[in-house]
Amino acid sequence: MSGQPHKRRRTSEPSEIEERLESLICRVGEKSNSSLESNLEGLAGVLEADLPNYKSKILRILCTVARLLPEKLTVYTTLVGLLNARNYNFGGEFVEAMIRQLKECLKVNMYNEAVHLVRFLSDLVNCHVIAAPSMVAMFENFVSVTQEEDVPQVRCDWYMFAFLSSLPWVGKELYEKKDAEMDRLLSQTESYLKRRQKIHVPMLQVWTADKPHPQEEYLDCLWSQIQKLKKDRWQERHILRPYLAFDSVLCEALQHNLPPFTPPPHTEDSVYPMPRVIFRMFDYTDDPEGPVMPGSHSVERFVIEENLHCIIKSHWKERKTCAAQLLSYPGNNKIPLNYHIVEVIFAELFQLPSPPHIEVMYTTLLIELCKLQPGSLPQVRSSTETKKRLKRLNAFAKSHCILSFDRSDCLTQDLEKPKPKFVREVLEKCMRLSYHQRIIDIVPASFSVLSPANPVCIYKYGDESNRSLPGYTVALCLTIAIKNKASNDEIFSILKDVPNPNQDDDDGEGFTFNPLKIEVFVQTLLHLAAKSFSHSFSALAKFHEVFKTLAESDEGKLHVLRVVYEVWKNHPQMIAVLVDKMIRTQIVDCAAVANWIFSSELAHDFTRFYIWEILHSTIRKMNKHVLKIHKELEETKARLARQHKRRDSDDDDDDDDRSTDREDGPLEEQIERLQEKVESAQSEQKNLFLVIFQRFIMLLTEHLVRCETGGIDVFTPWYKSCIERLQQIFLQHHQIIQQYMVTLENLLFTAELDHHILAVFQQFCALQA
Repeated sequence: MSGQPHKRRRTSEPSEIEERLESLICRVGEKSNSSLESNLEGLAGVLEADLPNYKSKILRILCTVARLLPEKLTVYTTLVGLLNARNYNFGGEFVEAMIRQLKECLKVNMYNEAVHLVRFLSDLVNCHVIAAPSMVAMFENFVSVTQEEDVPQVRCDWYMFAFLSSLPWVGKELYEKKDAEMDRLLSQTESYLKRRQKIHVPMLQVWTADKPHPQEEYLDCLWSQIQKLKKDRWQERHILRPYLAFDSVLCEALQHNLPPFTPPPHTEDSVYPMPRVIFRMFDYTDDPEGPVMPGSHSVERFVIEENLHCIIKSHWKERKTCAAQLLSYPGNNKIPLNYHIVEVIFAELFQLPSPPHIEVMYTTLLIELCKLQPGSLPQVRSSTETKKRLKRLNAFAKSHCILSFDRSDCLTQDLEKPKPKFVREVLEKCMRLSYHQRIIDIVPASFSVLSPANPVCIYKYGDESNRSLPGYTVALCLTIAIKNKASNDEIFSILKDVPNPNQDDDDGEGFTFNPLKIEVFVQTLLHLAAKSFSHSFSALAKFHEVFKTLAESDEGKLHVLRVVYEVWKNHPQMIAVLVDKMIRTQIVDCAAVANWIFSSELAHDFTRFYIWEILHSTIRKMNKHVLKIHKELEETKARLARQHKRRDSDDDDDDDDRSTDREDGPLEEQIERLQEKVESAQSEQKNLFLVIFQRFIMLLTEHLVRCETGGIDVFTPWYKSCIERLQQIFLQHHQIIQQYMVTLENLLFTAELDHHILAVFQQFCALQA
């Protein structure tokens, strides 16, 4: 018995030490009573002592933090430098492990993490771990990718970005050791940047004008920053460089050459990062009293923004920690940090095609920043997608009392202009977080024209003055029957009395498309279930069979959606959730929703945000449906493969061919059925996008012809909204749409199409060209 506790201690001790090592490594560089230099020296001593027993664990932790904590890059490169000076073999093993990790990241398309690894390796040159000539050789291989033939531009862009974005850290050291080679690399870089296509830029720009802040393509901006850095003799003033304090120790260390690194070849599975546009909100004139903000072509601006983005990426799940880490950014007394933070947050929020994190995170982060530094965040004064995200931010922020601004000037404008429309949409969105009377109470009376409508149900059979309406009597009977919990058969019996305006098309049973029958039933049911979302959902579920029968045809599905709109036109959220539920329960299909959205009945609401919320939700449902079936197919194929493998590995298997067929038969039949379902679902998906883009083209073409004929300016608020919605569809669903590029180009986006519309398709194609 006495031996058991001793055994337990021995087995738990290694894991405890490993946890302690991980904690020490991850926390180094955080606020401490001791200096960073003394903490690093102490940690290097601890790790050196533990290398004999825990070398693989230490290597794994250091490689992980190099990839996942880039904001502390120079802290960890200094730590590796100190370990290399004490243990040369460990330094070599670490460099080899980093190269292996870099190759693995590139293999699985983790390009953002790969950039951090390249930057980490480059900074190891400053710590005398890696020899400068071998780092230059790696960068030469990166730049040589721009000479490859038949590869997408985005591949060349990534290798160019990985090279250029490392130079703020290591440019000076490389130029001192290998100036001729570096000049040649920079010359090749300039040549590539001059010849690369930038058709994609308009689609990615957040602001529609370049004043007061130009929106530069990300590689062009970075190249300008590197050129200025070179002109300044590679003197950078913002990167924390703790290794300078250990120069006397590090300069004595032996250096390693990087193992030969050849960029992996391009394959069909390679998915490179999309190009970007650099977002700007501020310059040095915005904060005349505080520290001067670095210019847009200053490399310090790039370094600060990169580090702030990295902090958000590392801590976005914990808003309090994230806010605290942002505000404690090193060197915050030398820069207008609050301006940089706000600009970076909005740059992520407005990033196209989508923000890196959920939108509400940015709102909660701003709230935390306001709590920590009340009154000190700069006041913030666009494309359609930008307005949508800012509207959601405003709605949430207003409910938490953090944003306040004067919008009175929008009252003097046409209500279809961007400013009044934006305010109206924000107020409508606020209703989802509040209620109508509350919005009316807090909005000034002068804004009543922009206030949301009272979200009441419009039941046309509820007023006696409408007794002459066709179907009025049936609606009354239907109301009584539903209240008395009538069965589906009883409902069908009542509906038989509704005359069909399309009499010639009606069959003997009376269940073919009958618009009046749909109106009477849907109007009455939604009116009776108008109390809440839950009541409406229950009504859809209870009378699902009736809905399916009435909406059996494409015209029936479309008319059900029309009636939903007529009943709830003053309650956009109710329309959105009902359409969502009807798609889920297969009362209507995705193509019907798309056709309804582009129909003349919705022309008045076509530029309203809720309409596009419904369309994007519909597309996402279609995409999820295809992915779900495809996943089932792959899993079934994997089961069959495992079954074959087990049988092949069993040397004693005496089963005859008939038993093999019996085992494989059900799975093979299931695979065949699933393949048919996948093909059918993909056909529906392609048809959905064809419907959407065809209707876009029809609407935009009609507008362009009307303007040309009447001598009217093409660029109306409606046109700008519509063309940007087209861009939004392409951007938000780009991964799926790329599968159907050839079909779209051959059927819809042909050379004969008006250049205003065709330009959007060409910009989209350029994103992954």
